[in-house]
Parts: sequence; C-alpha cells; structure tokens
Amino acid sequence: MKRFFQPVQKDGSFKKPNLSSSSSSSSSSPTPAVNGETKTPAVVEDEENNKSQKKEPTKFLTWNANSLLLRVKNNWPEFTKFIDVIDPDVIAIQEVRMPAAGAKGAPKNPRELKDDNNSSREEKLIITRALSGPTFRKYDVWWSLSDTKYAGTALFVKKCFPPKKVSFNLDTSVSKHEADGRVIIAEFESFRIMNTYVPNNGWKDEENAFQRRRKWDKRMKEFVLQSTDKPLIWCGDLNVSHEEIDVSHPDFFRTAKLNGYIPPNKEDCGQPGFTLSERKRFGSILKEGKLIDAYRYLHKEKDMERGFSWCGNPIGKHRGKKMRIDYHLVSEKLKDKIVKCEMHGQGIELEGFYGSDHCPVTLELAETTVDAS
Repeated sequence: MKRFFQPVQKDGSFKKPNLSSSSSSSSSSPTPAVNGETKTPAVVEDEENNKSQKKEPTKFLTWNANSLLLRVKNNWPEFTKFIDVIDPDVIAIQEVRMPAAGAKGAPKNPRELKDDNNSSREEKLIITRALSGPTFRKYDVWWSLSDTKYAGTALFVKKCFPPKKVSFNLDTSVSKHEADGRVIIAEFESFRIMNTYVPNNGWKDEENAFQRRRKWDKRMKEFVLQSTDKPLIWCGDLNVSHEEIDVSHPDFFRTAKLNGYIPPNKEDCGQPGFTLSERKRFGSILKEGKLIDAYRYLHKEKDMERGFSWCGNPIGKHRGKKMRIDYHLVSEKLKDKIVKCEMHGQGIELEGFYGSDHCPVTLELAETTVDAS
C-alpha cells in the first residue's frame, strides 16, 4: 500500500548474506531446524522430491515486502526461518521495487533484474545470493518489474510444481507486462493463481489516482468474468478493505483527508483503500466473479490483534491504525477446499511484519493426491 507518511528506516551498515551458507551446495551445511529437527539441504531436497505426491500447489503465501532489497539487507534471516516453518508451495511478492534490466534510454526487460552499472550489479548480486540458499533455491522465480525502483511483483513456485504457463498481463493473449509490473499469472492443470499489486486509489480525481484505479477495477472485473475455464486464486496487495470489520478504526479511515481536501463525490472521501467507491467496486468483482474471501470465510469476527495485514507507522497519528488489504480470494469451486488462511503479523510494534508495513498472509487448500505407484 502506498503510504502517506514516511516510514522509520533502520540505520546501520548492511551485512551481506553469509555466502558460506547461502551459496554452498555441500550436504554438510544444515538448514534451520523445524520442529526440533535439523536437516541437511540434500536430505531436504530428497524429501521434497519424494514425500510429496501432490499434483499441484496447495500452500500459498502473499507478502508486500515494501522493497525486497531492504528486506534482504535487514530482515532476511528471520523471514527465511519463517518460510522454512510455513513451507509454502507458492510465494507471491509485491512491491519488489527493483528496476528492470536495460540501460538508460534503452528498452527494458521486466523479467530480469537490472545489472548494467556498478550499483545495479551489486544490488542484483545481493538478491541472487539471498535466493541461492537452501530455503529459496528449491523455487523457480518469475519477475515483473517496473523501469524504476517502484512497484513490481515476483512469483516463487516450487520446482516440483512447474506451471503450464506464466503470463504478466490481464490480457493473457499479449506478452507485454502490465505497467509497473503489477501482475503475474501462473496456470496449473486445475487452477490459475494471480499475484497482483493493485494501484493505490490516491486522494484526488486525477489521472494517476481515482481515474487509474477505476480503470484498473474495470479491467480486473473483465478478467475475472472471462476467466471461467478453471478456478482462480487471486492473491496480493489488493489495496482495499472490503468491510468495516476489515479496518481497526472505521471512523478514522472514513474521515481521513489529505491537507484538508474533500473530493466532490462523497463516495470518494476517506482513506485510500477504504472509500465507499472502491469497496463497492471490489464487492461487485467478488459477487459477479463468484470469488470467496478465504480469510473472512474462516474468520467471521473482528480480531484487533491478528486480523489485519497492514499497519501504520508506530510513531505518529497512524500508530495502531490497521487495515486488511492483502488477500487470498478463491473461486467458489474451491470454497470447500479451504483449510486455513492466516495473517502472520500482530501488535502495534509490527511483530511478524519482517520490516515491511505488511505482514505475510497464507492460504492452505486441501490436497489432491496421486498414487505413488
């Protein structure tokens, strides 16, 4: 979510990931202990290949990292341990904020990280080192990046579940990426998953605010209504809180203003992500697209401690102000397969947010197994 306050950044020098554990393929290098048992990478890889007779992914994680580079620099050991425990089949990241490959003035390649100068090469090396460790090397990764350090998404899929097709546009017939790298769609045999970083609504009826978001919502609704050949899992930072139960302080967000400005249309008033116009359009997509909000399907009551995915700056007027704007939405056909959907952050001090202003949100579906014989 695009914030309207300045985050508190950590000071101090950056420590590069430990290359001895990140890049080594030696079987003597252990992975973090899970459930009290320490396993070598070779054992973990063997188990990954042999234990699972699942046909397709069933465990999904979405997280707005608020700069993947900053998270790698400052929060990677903690986040890696979290991934080891959760063990998702698919990881959807938003706000990667790494620029696409391509020299200044040249066409960009949004599928690749920029590396045409010393600074970008160093940053790419930091990312690739972090992803070469035991935890993340079992995933293939797809990038959809902006031309600058803005927006962008990434999709990690376990290598044992190769997708049939990956696309990067709401119009899946074209190869061009969505502007700012906001969409990645992976298609599997029985479903497709879509990772999106939805544009912030902004505060005014301008081209890069209300108008941009209206156009996006219209295109998204068209995509959902046309994608009926197989069930959809739509995850990511959707930048909207659907109901009052989805924000910690409804009156605060409903009456929010930027520099005292009040939009002429009352339905556009309030905090971006909680205006009535956004919520109505989102509700229409869910209803007409026959989509189920997996978290709310399982959690009917308001949870002030763990029921929100975004939290304001711990310093200032937004301290303790929270919104649920990160989702796993599933087609009604998958409703009975929903096992678990959880927020993994809590508290005013952002425990479990791993340095971001968003916490990870996970979804687990019932397995469809295949006979090993």
